[in-house]
Amino acid sequence: MKGQWGLITGLIFVLIIAIFAVINVDPVEVNYLFGQNEWPLVLIILGSVLMGGLIVGSVGMVKIHRLQQEIKQLKSHSGDAKRKDKKESGKPDDPSGQHKKHV
Repeated sequence: MKGQWGLITGLIFVLIIAIFAVINVDPVEVNYLFGQNEWPLVLIILGSVLMGGLIVGSVGMVKIHRLQQEIKQLKSHSGDAKRKDKKESGKPDDPSGQHKKHV
């Protein structure tokens, strides 16, 4: 349900931006470091939104990647600690907890 609300909110946000951009079609002067040029305001608005979305998305992807790496590391340390505890306590590695006798 959370994903559906996020999708609906995103669609509403995109619709508002599209309406705002289409209303503002006048040419504006854009100054670069090496010159200037005139662009329609609709392209400036849509380009700014696209760049903002790409920046936020890439930062989110980096954070997710770091968290996944941390989860792998913690699982590895947890598994090592469990194996160490089993060796120290003398318990067998049998997950059923039953000792098997060798005849």
